[in-house]
Amino acid sequence: MRKIWERLDFNSLRVRLTIGIATVSAIGLGSVTIWTTLKMQRILVATHKEDIKHIAERLPQDIEIYNQMMSSTAAMQKAIDYRTNSNTLLWIQRPDKSIIIQSNIFKNPENHAFFQSLSSVPPQPQVLELDGRYWVICRTNLQLDGETLGKIYVAKDVTRDFKMFLEMIPSLSIVSLLALTIITILIALHVQRSLQPLQKMSQLTAKIDAESLGEATIHFDNAPSEVRQLAQTFEEMLLRLHESWEQQQQFVSNVSHELRTPLTIVSGYLQSTLRRENNLTELQKEALEIASAETSRTISLLQDLLDLARADSGHLQLNLEIFFLNSLVKEIVEMAKKYSNRIINFETNQKNLVVKADASRLKQILLNLIDNAVKYSDANEPITINLYSQNHQAVIQVCDCGNGIPLQHQTRIFERFYRIDEARSRATGGTGLGLSIVKTLVEEMGGQVSVRSQLNKGSTFTVIFPIKTENKQK
Repeated sequence: MRKIWERLDFNSLRVRLTIGIATVSAIGLGSVTIWTTLKMQRILVATHKEDIKHIAERLPQDIEIYNQMMSSTAAMQKAIDYRTNSNTLLWIQRPDKSIIIQSNIFKNPENHAFFQSLSSVPPQPQVLELDGRYWVICRTNLQLDGETLGKIYVAKDVTRDFKMFLEMIPSLSIVSLLALTIITILIALHVQRSLQPLQKMSQLTAKIDAESLGEATIHFDNAPSEVRQLAQTFEEMLLRLHESWEQQQQFVSNVSHELRTPLTIVSGYLQSTLRRENNLTELQKEALEIASAETSRTISLLQDLLDLARADSGHLQLNLEIFFLNSLVKEIVEMAKKYSNRIINFETNQKNLVVKADASRLKQILLNLIDNAVKYSDANEPITINLYSQNHQAVIQVCDCGNGIPLQHQTRIFERFYRIDEARSRATGGTGLGLSIVKTLVEEMGGQVSVRSQLNKGSTFTVIFPIKTENKQK
């Protein structure tokens, strides 16, 4: 029960509607139950009041009839005995509260105190509780031959009916609670079923990404009109987003393509000028080297943007071929050692791991990861490249002993232009696209990439490709 309570989301529309409707139902059902109970009690009391009121009104007439045939005392006793039964008692009381006549079945001196206690009742029928018993009592004046002899009291024992009524109240309450429980369950099921289109819509939209914006469709034939209207509006919004996304991709692709050629020409002129360093002053040489480096960096950024734009539009060209992974990784390690002047260890316990990928793009991926390890680790710390097979997959790991990546950033470092430390990235020449390019290229070739890192202990980037069963190199 505690787990169910903890799982309840009181901010959800389903819970709010269920609680709201169930509360209204409880108030309505409770009101009906209380009204029914009071009405039944009123009907029960009213019936008995009418009975004793009728007896009180008829008794003087009966006494007058019997008085024509016998003495007044005998007439009163005869009339009272005629109207008396096991539940109804009658007696006549003088103004001094002494008993003149009473029902024979209740003649007992000990009952005089009982009669005395009831002598103060009003003329209208009332319900009284005495010694755990319920009585409906009324009184009227007795006049005989124009003379007031006293007062007639009529008392009816309704204890049995009242107890049955009181015993019925818990049963009625239990039935009401059971009905409320059933109603609440039915309400919850109805609300859940009514909100299924919204839940389905949430599930469908959760699967939509940038690549499927133009193909996303949300149709609900049997859903309420409000949900259908919401789905239609959402589809129109997705279409506008798709158009904006395509325009952005086209813009990035066009800008990258148009700027890359002139910048390449500028870079060529700068390199040509730097080769004639004998005619340059130190200040000129330094300025040209800075300009050349920034130009190369901008060209690399534009190339990355162009690759990402092509991948987003599905036009990224890959030359997939089957080759031995060991020799390629070893070649890349040797290449990285030369340009980085760092200790890079290559460890493997497998030979002739065959994969199907684009060799040039795989070189780009590993060089990006190695360059990332070089930038963000101390110069005297070695970098390790591991190559092994696991579960019919080729696993490449690039491990460094740098500062590591905080946990909250590890899920976002593959996003475009995302940088953990903006100032440090600027200092190292990072653009925030390297890891995004790595993820895009790996996934385009059917692989996976992930990172595992600990602060002050370093990071491990893992690239996985399926192993091919072919044993020959293409």
